Amino acid sequence: MKKNSFYTLILALLFTTGSQTSAGSPSPERPNIVIILADDLGSADLSTYGAPRIKTPELDRLANQGMKFTQFYAENFCSPSRAALLTGSYAHRVGIRKVFWPDSTDGLNPDEITIAELLKGKGYTTAVIGKWHLGHRKPFLPTNQGFDYYFGLPFSNDMGPNARPAKGPYGPMPIMRNEEVIERGPDQTQLTRRYTEETVRFIKGNRDKPFFVYLAHTMPHVPLYASDDFLGKSNFGLYGDVVEEIDWSTGRILETLDELGLADDTLVVFLSDNGPWLQKGAHGGLATPLREGKGTTWEGGHRVPAIMRWPGKIPANVTNDAMTTIMDLYPTIAGLVGADLPEDRVIDGKNIWPLLTGQTENSPHEAYYYYRLGRFEAVRIGEWKLHLEGNRRDYNNVHFDYTDDFLFHQREQLFNLADDIGEQRNLVLDYPDIVKKLREAVAEHKKDIKANSRPLGVVD
Repeated sequence: MKKNSFYTLILALLFTTGSQTSAGSPSPERPNIVIILADDLGSADLSTYGAPRIKTPELDRLANQGMKFTQFYAENFCSPSRAALLTGSYAHRVGIRKVFWPDSTDGLNPDEITIAELLKGKGYTTAVIGKWHLGHRKPFLPTNQGFDYYFGLPFSNDMGPNARPAKGPYGPMPIMRNEEVIERGPDQTQLTRRYTEETVRFIKGNRDKPFFVYLAHTMPHVPLYASDDFLGKSNFGLYGDVVEEIDWSTGRILETLDELGLADDTLVVFLSDNGPWLQKGAHGGLATPLREGKGTTWEGGHRVPAIMRWPGKIPANVTNDAMTTIMDLYPTIAGLVGADLPEDRVIDGKNIWPLLTGQTENSPHEAYYYYRLGRFEAVRIGEWKLHLEGNRRDYNNVHFDYTDDFLFHQREQLFNLADDIGEQRNLVLDYPDIVKKLREAVAEHKKDIKANSRPLGVVD
């Protein structure tokens, strides 16, 4: 890229606000809502995204019938990403700056108004099935966060006995139904199937009224498990087996909607909570050609696969390249059902309905801010991304650890993502004015977060 030929154009585009249109906001129609969240699924792990050895025909069909996003951002760890989805806000803003463990005494503050609570106010029946991971103490459980029904694991499937010897040990991993532990040490080869059966049962039981079901898969987070029907069947080892079973699960849910005549009345969203856990080698996925994966603020940590379908409303077989985020589901769904957004707090997500209906190709976001747990590390505006100077994770095949032993000091770095999606060529010395503008945006964002943050929930 030549400096002089792009300089004026980029500065003009950097801070354009005309894309923040409210045009196309639909009248309330109360569609059913199904959100399917995979855990640690990479942006290159589905065949519709170019995976050469993993076959995902059901998710390919979902993409062919709806819209596939190529620049969709989530947080880069489990708990923060779930908080962003349910609150429409940066996890840092709502106090979620870590991953919750079985010894945690805190969680998502019950004072938060979750997407489930917005929908309940509009007559929806709500359920979350699968991994919760926003606090397992009673005040933080889904049933106290707007969900009528909960079935699944309260945290990750690697948080069993002696997962953190310095803090544990803990009892065998629990399965909960609502607020009760109904089983300990479940057979994890059956988790994906059990979650699917619960989801299908919920949909069938609520077919005659608007429903919201949030299916949060445990997999392909390690340790990996697949049922006998899928074990050894893929061309990408155990990881591929697990992903192909998640694909089957998605197909089973789509089939159920078809059988009940609900497909045309249902918004289906499929996405991942963060990038792939590359440090797990053959048990982790891929983010190629993005740099790095889970736990980092490189693109591979935050960009995730995302597909949305609502027949007759969202055009079919469309690839969308606009910058969008997991936080956008909150205001978008609120707009669809006619729910008012809370006015006493900042909601960072944007209503992307105009994007979903093809009325615009422009992102409603002026910027995206990259956090790694409690650390703010980077900002993107337009195609420009600035990594701040400081310590950050950059594993490069270093074995993952929950400590900060693998933080490396890195100088300030500027990348043009349109030309350098792999974040290899540092242009910080070539574009000082763009660096200055990005720094200014960072300063304003930090002021806003400080003035408008909300507390983490804590129990004694």
